[in-house]
Amino acid sequence: MSAIKTLPGTRDILPAEIQYWQNIEEVARTILKKAAYREIRTPIFEQTSLFERGIGEATDVVGKEMYTFKDKGDRSITLRPEGTAGVVRAFIQNSLEAQGGLQRLWYAGPMFRYERPQQGRMRQFHQIGVEVLGSANPRADVEVIAIACDILQTIGLKNLRLDINSVGNKEDRQNYRQALIDYFTPHKSELDADSQDRLTRNPLRILDSKNERTQEIVAGAPSILDYLGEESRSHFEQVQQMLKNLGISYQLNPRLVRGLDYYTYTAFEIISDDLGAQATVCGGGRYDGLVKELGGPDTAAVGWAMGIERLIILLQKLQPLPAPKLDFYLVSRGEKAEQQSVLLAQKLRIAGFIVEMDLSGSPFSKQFKRAAQRGAVACLVLGDAEAENETVQLKWLASGEQSAIAQSELLAMTTELQQKINNP
Repeated sequence: MSAIKTLPGTRDILPAEIQYWQNIEEVARTILKKAAYREIRTPIFEQTSLFERGIGEATDVVGKEMYTFKDKGDRSITLRPEGTAGVVRAFIQNSLEAQGGLQRLWYAGPMFRYERPQQGRMRQFHQIGVEVLGSANPRADVEVIAIACDILQTIGLKNLRLDINSVGNKEDRQNYRQALIDYFTPHKSELDADSQDRLTRNPLRILDSKNERTQEIVAGAPSILDYLGEESRSHFEQVQQMLKNLGISYQLNPRLVRGLDYYTYTAFEIISDDLGAQATVCGGGRYDGLVKELGGPDTAAVGWAMGIERLIILLQKLQPLPAPKLDFYLVSRGEKAEQQSVLLAQKLRIAGFIVEMDLSGSPFSKQFKRAAQRGAVACLVLGDAEAENETVQLKWLASGEQSAIAQSELLAMTTELQQKINNP
């Protein structure tokens, strides 16, 4: 019988890599807590209509990439392809706007899109995201961008750039949409098949095309910045000024429209020059119409999401993982000694030490070898004699220093042991 393997576009996250994930999550959690953001957790699957209405039926995500199926109740269900729509649904369903007005929320977890797997793009992928619901102030745009930059810098990433654009309000986008249709229509036969299909349905998506000939045509397309109304222009100018005040470098990218239909006003991406084709590590923007579109009150909002897999690819190039910390490796042999080792290990763990107990029952020499391989600072050795006397041999592996000590005395010298472990 053949072995069962992971499906294409999915992968196991093994213990050797997990420390990268934990470090990223811990940095994000710490920074977001300092900025008064609260965590929210939404279901992994939702009604399909949530994403059709929220993301836009003309997008590639809805049209080509969603994992959609019927459940046993004959409901159309979709594994979430992104996090914002679910957070907005939770905001509406649970009347969060009535619980203190402005909501600063963050989430983390798996998303699902049926895409061609490649480095940095998986069918099950993971994101950390933030959403600020209830403020139209450009300071909210700048706050979320600054937090994203802070997280990425704190985890140690380099060679990043921030691209920003404004996609305006609904009226601006409609005017720009018509300008794009007028521009691309004479070139329709030269556009790639997807872009031809998007021409009347969603012409802004043509700007995202990776087709070489289409990109040549896109180079001459009108800029959305020329179609911004006074309100949109003022909002965008304030965002730029505040980024300058914070010392956050950016570049204008008029072709940046993001891949989802709900964006308004500010759109941005943080890009790595070290990732190749899948270069965006964080993307987001403002989506003032989405809450109302999904049946909630008229609510301004802004947010972003960053892909954890792509961050880890970069970190693996920059930062080799340190060896996992292990304070004590507990070596034992003999029935009574092995029984005492369980009790001693548990008491040391409760006292705050990282303790690995050898369960093999193999000769001491092999257990000592495993202790060295595991990178333990010290060995605790229990044999028949130690078990009889309720003592333990404490051996510091770096110096070879070894001494016998009563088990009760060992547990009473926590502070001294911790100092020695930190400075072996």
